[in-house]
Amino acid sequence: MREYLKKYVTLRRHEFGIMVKKAKKSKACYLFLAPYAILFTMFYILPVCSSIFFSFTYYNILEPPKFIGLQNYISLILQDDIFLTAVKNTFMIAVITGPLGYIMSFLFAWLINELPRWIRTIAVIIFYAPSIAGNVFVIFSIFFRGDAYGYVNAFLMNAGLIDAPILWLTNPKYMLTVCMLVILWMSLGTGFLSFVAGLQGVDRSQFEAGYMDGVKNRWQELWYITLPNMKPMLMFGAVMSITQAFGVCDVTMALCGYPSTDYAARTVVTHLFDYGFSRFEMGYASAIATLLFLIMILCNKAIQSLLRRVGT
Repeated sequence: MREYLKKYVTLRRHEFGIMVKKAKKSKACYLFLAPYAILFTMFYILPVCSSIFFSFTYYNILEPPKFIGLQNYISLILQDDIFLTAVKNTFMIAVITGPLGYIMSFLFAWLINELPRWIRTIAVIIFYAPSIAGNVFVIFSIFFRGDAYGYVNAFLMNAGLIDAPILWLTNPKYMLTVCMLVILWMSLGTGFLSFVAGLQGVDRSQFEAGYMDGVKNRWQELWYITLPNMKPMLMFGAVMSITQAFGVCDVTMALCGYPSTDYAARTVVTHLFDYGFSRFEMGYASAIATLLFLIMILCNKAIQSLLRRVGT
């Protein structure tokens, strides 16, 4: 065992020495990378590390942080019923809108890629528009308005399907479903654009070679040729889907209010916003952010392992 450890340490030292020598030879490259590395560290690495630190403290901005160990995490998991409701809602949104939006984005991109060039350009603009439209999702509050003047209620009443208006955005029975429809509509943008770019970059000669090697139909072409060539775009789309699904906050707050009825549209980020910017309990909010960060990393790793099987 000791000999194995010695060999392992020796090998690591040797590799570290080689890495240092390569770094010395590439000083100019690291010099060009330095501005980005410094900004990335200041605005990404340090905030994450400070959030993890504050999650073990009681910190209300006005007083110095007081170390309280795991008390924030214990309170979150064992005492905070609203947080558990927020976790349930967030996972429902992530499980439904994440994969569904991801698959729909790819299918639409795949279909649009077969269209003529000018039609494809118009279709890409239409599908990408929700991602750059800002707070346009607020218009859905008119569609799902809770009286007879709402478009959905008016249509259902004129069709004779309902007798009285439905309170879509205040009834806990419907709130989360409406929010998921809006989130799904908004999630078709960024991943869709990357899929279109990936489909455009596939070498056409590979399709000819594939047919000579036994590819018989479009599904085999998709699985063995198209998808393996698009793995970076698939990974990017997956990361964006995870981030958007777990980061839902603005949509639920704008449509269902803050707080929503019986916390039926409460999400983890909304809960974080409540404790961080309404109650100023930064330690507790940091614990929520840290848990969300860990969940997103685990989901990201799971999706990476699934994408490695593409084309095999």
